[in-house]
Amino acid sequence: MINKVFSILQFLLIIFFIFYTNYYYFSDTNIDKIYKNRMNLSLNLSKNTGELPLLNNDTNNIIEYQNSDESMEKIKKRSFWNLLK
Repeated sequence: MINKVFSILQFLLIIFFIFYTNYYYFSDTNIDKIYKNRMNLSLNLSKNTGELPLLNNDTNNIIEYQNSDESMEKIKKRSFWNLLK
């Protein structure tokens, strides 16, 4: 008996929670708050991106390529199938 009352109470609390959450989420005041927040964020983002400084490119000629064939001669070719023979 107590078990059934407890389970019914849990069910009613879950239903009430879902109903209240949906009621608040779809209310006009919450929709207005979300809209104002999104507009405020987009305005701040557009204002702040205009103030960013541009940095000069200082990465010219940093990578040095080695054209020597010595490194290729040191690498020993290995094959898995040759190891099994």
